[in-house]
Amino acid sequence: PAAGLLDDWHAWTAHIHPEDRERALREIRAGAADRDNDDTRFRVIKPSGEVRYVHLRSFAVQDERSRTVRRAGIAQDVTEQHLQELRIQHMAYHDALTGLPNRSLVLDRLEQGLRMARHRGRMLAVIFIDLDRFKNINDTLGHLVGDELLCQVALRLRQQLPPEVTLARLGGDEFLVLIEDQTEAAQIAQTAEELVRAFEEAFLIDGHDLHVSASLGVSLYPRDGNDEHLLLKYADTALYRAKAAGRSTYCFFSPEMDRQAHARLRLENDLCHAIDRNELCLHYQPQFDARGRLVGVEALLRWPHPQRGMISPAEFIPIAEESGLIHPLGDWVLGEACRQVRQWQRQGHPEMRVAVNLSVRQLQRRGLDQTVRSELRRSGLEATYLELEITESSMMEDPAGTMTLLHALRGIGVQLSVDDFGTGYSSLSHLKELPIDKMKIDRSFVRELPQQRESAAIAGAIIELARGLGLTVVAEGVETEAQREFLLAHGCDQLQGMGIGAPMDAVALQAWQRARTSIPT
Repeated sequence: PAAGLLDDWHAWTAHIHPEDRERALREIRAGAADRDNDDTRFRVIKPSGEVRYVHLRSFAVQDERSRTVRRAGIAQDVTEQHLQELRIQHMAYHDALTGLPNRSLVLDRLEQGLRMARHRGRMLAVIFIDLDRFKNINDTLGHLVGDELLCQVALRLRQQLPPEVTLARLGGDEFLVLIEDQTEAAQIAQTAEELVRAFEEAFLIDGHDLHVSASLGVSLYPRDGNDEHLLLKYADTALYRAKAAGRSTYCFFSPEMDRQAHARLRLENDLCHAIDRNELCLHYQPQFDARGRLVGVEALLRWPHPQRGMISPAEFIPIAEESGLIHPLGDWVLGEACRQVRQWQRQGHPEMRVAVNLSVRQLQRRGLDQTVRSELRRSGLEATYLELEITESSMMEDPAGTMTLLHALRGIGVQLSVDDFGTGYSSLSHLKELPIDKMKIDRSFVRELPQQRESAAIAGAIIELARGLGLTVVAEGVETEAQREFLLAHGCDQLQGMGIGAPMDAVALQAWQRARTSIPT
């Protein structure tokens, strides 16, 4: 009661929280000694046991000679204000969706962890975690399901890790694990393996059993770097390698990865300017019918780099797909192929047609049908002389979306073919619904013809299947006369390969046409 303060002014201090009492009294005494205003905040415990936050502001009362005669002050209950400040602070340093530490907080902990690791001479690990193909879930099931999946992933990862290990969400489907006070890389590898295995069990969300995997990249202090920026960079580099290795795995950083990452970045930058600098070109590989007549060409992108020479498409096409450059590259290939074939038609080859490959990323791009229509209009080429090749595996990335796009392309009048048939996982029931005109036998089956019995059986079955569906069948990779004879004997409609016609640029192809318009039959 307030009356008790008249007998013992210090009685109120007994209500200060034990953890705050010493500090609060020290600050009050220091303010009195300095004859200055004093501000302090502390907790008090009410008789009911409830804890409240109090802000005490005191100041000196002086006489006419500037001597302090007493102190006066105001005590204010600031519990709600304090809790609101805590909520704001939590929001500033934690992810709103999962409640995990965010980028700002984990970077601060990484900086502190590195100081401690240097002092103790211990190892520290940074692990980047990225969900594989998370975008597909958002695109097909919606962002609400995607958000719930992220929350369940965060919970499962948190349960997999000891309390002292930091788990943070960096944004999107990216997480970071910070492991401190380690002595052996083998301990880190075991943790990484356990994190990969944590995704083996499906996530049940909104009635869907979602099977999701994750790829991990690991960097270590002091082996890989001695500051937070290098460790984060190298963990990201290792993550990229893990995804390239087939996903659902982990990878430790190595200096060779860094060299390859720099080389890849230089190549990507050069590729950005390759179109503007007119560095790209198309080579055209002839396609023949069963009678040996030239019936068309396949346009193949080539890049004669000014410093490195000819760069393999196997090297720069994956970079283009991952960086998004595949779209301007694809548009250029489509436009240039249409322009060149239309030019050949005007020069006396009216039935010449051209096949252009489409990548997975191009199929996923909205408005591809409008791009095709635009390039046909610009070049003056009739749609029936353009053939678009789509690999079997790319169609299975988004079967419903691909089906819609193929019907739209077919409506324009272009020809459609399934490339590399037999190497993907499409079902025959799905295949018969596709609006396609051609089926191409993959070169892996042609290579061992006719000696290898299994390849011969598969090639023969594909030819029979295509003929049964009313499709033209084309064999790729024909190298020898024995392969040619086998394919023609089994009813293959068209042939293509180095043994009967290598890819060449437009000028060389014109000269080749003048010298030889058919192959021996």
